[in-house]
Amino acid sequence: MALTLRRAAVAAATLALTLLPLPSLAAAPDAAPGADPTAIEQQVIFRAAEDGGYACFRIPAIVRTNAGTLLAFAEGRTNDCTDGGDIDIVVKRSTDGGRTWSPYQVIDEGAGDTHGNPAPVVDTRTGRILLPSTRNPGVPGGGDCQAPCQRIPYLSHSDDDGLTWSEPRSLAEELRPDDWNSWYATGPVHGVQLTRGEHAGRLVFTVNAESYADGRITHGHAALAYSDDGGDSWALGAVDSYPVGADGTWRQRPSEATLAELPDGTLYINGREQGGTDLGHRTHAWSRDGGETLTAPYRAVPDLYAPQVQGSVLPFDDERLLLAVPSDPDRRRRMTIRSSWDGGRTWESVEQGALVTTDWSGYSDMVRIDGATVGLMYEAGPVDARDEIRFARFGADFLGARDGAGPTTRDAARGAAPATVHGGAATTDGRFGAGVAFDGADDAVRPPYGDELPLGDGDFTVSLWFRYEATSGQHPFLWMGGVGGNNPQVWIRAEPGSGRIRALLTARDGGSPPASASVDAPAAHNDGRWHHLAFTRADGRLSLAVDGGEPVTAADVAGSVSRNSTFGVHLGQRPDRLQWMSGALDEVRVYDRALSAGELAWLRAFNVGPRGAVVSLPLDRVR
Repeated sequence: MALTLRRAAVAAATLALTLLPLPSLAAAPDAAPGADPTAIEQQVIFRAAEDGGYACFRIPAIVRTNAGTLLAFAEGRTNDCTDGGDIDIVVKRSTDGGRTWSPYQVIDEGAGDTHGNPAPVVDTRTGRILLPSTRNPGVPGGGDCQAPCQRIPYLSHSDDDGLTWSEPRSLAEELRPDDWNSWYATGPVHGVQLTRGEHAGRLVFTVNAESYADGRITHGHAALAYSDDGGDSWALGAVDSYPVGADGTWRQRPSEATLAELPDGTLYINGREQGGTDLGHRTHAWSRDGGETLTAPYRAVPDLYAPQVQGSVLPFDDERLLLAVPSDPDRRRRMTIRSSWDGGRTWESVEQGALVTTDWSGYSDMVRIDGATVGLMYEAGPVDARDEIRFARFGADFLGARDGAGPTTRDAARGAAPATVHGGAATTDGRFGAGVAFDGADDAVRPPYGDELPLGDGDFTVSLWFRYEATSGQHPFLWMGGVGGNNPQVWIRAEPGSGRIRALLTARDGGSPPASASVDAPAAHNDGRWHHLAFTRADGRLSLAVDGGEPVTAADVAGSVSRNSTFGVHLGQRPDRLQWMSGALDEVRVYDRALSAGELAWLRAFNVGPRGAVVSLPLDRVR
């Protein structure tokens, strides 16, 4: 009765939307260079104010049926947007490639409990649409499900192109070991059917789970589930488990993974990395036996910029693999499509990707609409990533052609590859020879990631020359690591409005909360002349000196300045692209030890530094 009433209540509100296009959203005005801004079409397909019956919609998943129908699944959250309240699974249908959509249909009602995490997969041999999902008892007041939380996988199916659905049955005996007794989640993102090799026809979707004992989470688990009989029975395949230390730290906890079959039949798995000590918020692995085992354990991708969030992958053609995920390394914002041309081993930079929106954005899924068009279903909003769920259509013109590295400048550190120059930054008169000028809008220099770059919990020294005249704003000279109050980082910037040069680090020590320490050099030094800066961490103190003057010092904080977050080295730019330097830099060096006063004096006077720099950018030429 409740299901019937809810359907009736929303029917009037959504009838006018049936087979009519929803308002189109303009393509992002700052789309990636070379992208055609007219080649992406966007519309809102779920919004609480228009659809009725729910406080918000979250957790998109989408598939294309044998008949060509697009089925867009979501969680309808009744009372609020929290993860553990009264939640239903709903679906909308499109029979014209995502241009128009039906009203939503409730296909799995929580009736006070949580029914969610849709992970649909289509069996193309029979046309059956399988819908793995997860349930748990609703939490009074709508709060999140607290550990240990009894989360159980279920499965329903449709044999009539998504119009009607079977009663869900439990998959607990097949896919939930007894000690996976806390958080458990299917997907949430579409599964795949293998098309090549000895396991052709196999259905595969992802699972992540936790074990709970003695009052705490003890392990995280990333798993693949597969079926060789069209979904009648299921087995756990590859499982990668990670212990959680007694101090509350862990090396890695892959979760909310997404799958793609590569041209040679290999399965590529890309997941959210949830707070481990490894660098990076994305992690990945491969399977060459249909998901039964992994070729190697999951490995975090240190410089694949994304916040902690679910993402989605989809093959575009036999050469190009797509990843949809926000590109702000700290917050769920700036949904971006990035491409890999080597089966997921490496990914385009933020600058090379195709920007979908500058709005807040979160979870996503992608679907192949036809031979030339991809659909992206994603959470977004101008105020919050949970405001609405959008659907975008795009093709090769929007993605752009394969992009080279672009202009570079040499890094004289031993074995270092050249740094990439972004935004048109060009050489100018430097302190020693030439330097590089930054326009305060989009100019930056970024060395590629190398294992020697993270500074960890040890001593270090930064030496650089700067010149600028700005009287307001914040102007990053150097930024290493993450961004935001919770992420380890090291940065130095000019703050002329406050009349200072500031250096700051944020560190994590074991399971303790992050702590920050900073040191300020008085005076803005924004006189348009070259000034030398030295920032050192040594013996429990931070010191900052300008032009060889008396260093300003402050107490250090314990811990690593490079852990957990995505990691990069940036000149002239904050990693989330919200601050840019207007001015010039020259002779930027970073050492993973504390230089002596004598070494710094020699370097400052003669531009001759000791060997062993992990970054050494003369900035004397842009090629």
